[in-house]
Amino acid sequence: MGLHPVFGHEQVKDRITGSILSSRFPQSVLFSGPRGVGKQRLALWTAQALLCEGQAGTPCGRCPQCIQVRELTNPDVHWFVPVPTPKSGPSEKQIEEVKGALGEIMDQRRTNPLYSPPESMHGHPLAAIRLLQQKAGRTPFAGKRKVLILGEAERMVTQEASQEAANALLKVLEEPTADTNLILTSSEPRRLLPTIRSRVVLFRIPPVPSEVVKRFLTEMAGTPSREVDRVVEEAQGSIGRAISLEERGSDAAEAAARRLLDAALSEGERGKANLEPVEMSLGQPPWRARGEFSDLLEALAFEMRARLRQRLSEQCSDSEASGWVTGLKLVEDIRLKVRQNINPQIAMFLLGNGLARIRCLN
Repeated sequence: MGLHPVFGHEQVKDRITGSILSSRFPQSVLFSGPRGVGKQRLALWTAQALLCEGQAGTPCGRCPQCIQVRELTNPDVHWFVPVPTPKSGPSEKQIEEVKGALGEIMDQRRTNPLYSPPESMHGHPLAAIRLLQQKAGRTPFAGKRKVLILGEAERMVTQEASQEAANALLKVLEEPTADTNLILTSSEPRRLLPTIRSRVVLFRIPPVPSEVVKRFLTEMAGTPSREVDRVVEEAQGSIGRAISLEERGSDAAEAAARRLLDAALSEGERGKANLEPVEMSLGQPPWRARGEFSDLLEALAFEMRARLRQRLSEQCSDSEASGWVTGLKLVEDIRLKVRQNINPQIAMFLLGNGLARIRCLN
């Protein structure tokens, strides 16, 4: 089937094309921008441009190299995406397990290029970075160079083996072979080690205009016309999020986020305290659902931003707007604590109590 075309990002593509034509495209770059705006798709477009036999600084789309990149079969393009942590055992066996997982994911994406985000608990374990090291050290198979893409690089398991995964990546960045380009993508670049960020050239990838998201949904996703405007509004310039919204509809995380927010903002019956946030916190499993809890927090942030925009359009008071902003900051703080392994039950309790501040300022 092949990947869909790149929608939007014309200025970024012009910058990439110009640097390739002048032979000044950096060996190691970081595409940074909001989640779902197309960073990894743009990285694959860049791989096409670097390998294209037309040598015009932009993909011709017709040569074997371009076609193979689009079909995810080019032997000189290695796309690393988050995978499950391999089972314990010899490092060689773990690398083979990662290789198998990546192969399965690429097969799925060839069949369905409008893929959903990876599981919240998937990442880049040490074995994946070791595999990347191996690919970086080999000579190109068909062309003059090879391109390695590390999608969602912030998901590196830096806690593993005293940050050994990050240090292994750092070695690749410090000693790249002349025939290798490394493209990292990240929506949270501050989670990368400063030593990694200092060795890559930053390309900021902004959200795309709403009309671009709408065109994508109409032309590529076949979204019903009655749903397009709603999805575009909630997507906030992110085609990836638009795909997720279109596929999932009222997904479980979004439903839970709305329920938590409604509960936190309500007064309870007959003047009694509203205990639903407390009940939700007690029902939150302490470890098994950590990935699901991360999904809830992301959905909650989107829901709160949408409600804040609605209240601003209705000319709410300054104190109410301030309450919503305080609540959003709380959600971001909780998201950081979850990454640091705070118990989700405690996090949910803090979240429910903290969101009540919005009600008090209404």
